[in-house]
Amino acid sequence: MYLPEDLYAELKAEGLPASELLQEAVRVELKRRRLVREGEKYLDELLAEVGTPDAAETAWAQDLARRLARRADRTAV
Repeated sequence: MYLPEDLYAELKAEGLPASELLQEAVRVELKRRRLVREGEKYLDELLAEVGTPDAAETAWAQDLARRLARRADRTAV
């Protein structure tokens, strides 16, 4: 793997192990991509089973998501 010299110098200045960090970053990215693919597959299966939501269902879901996000923001503090 190639790591630009300036980035490598920063890692070494911090005493960080470049090889281990790069390996972990690659593992994390591969897992993220696998989870995205699995999520897309699940969504496709769900849409095939129940159909595409209409405008009212979509609006309801978006409103619910907004309310849940606000609640999560309030409880996170």
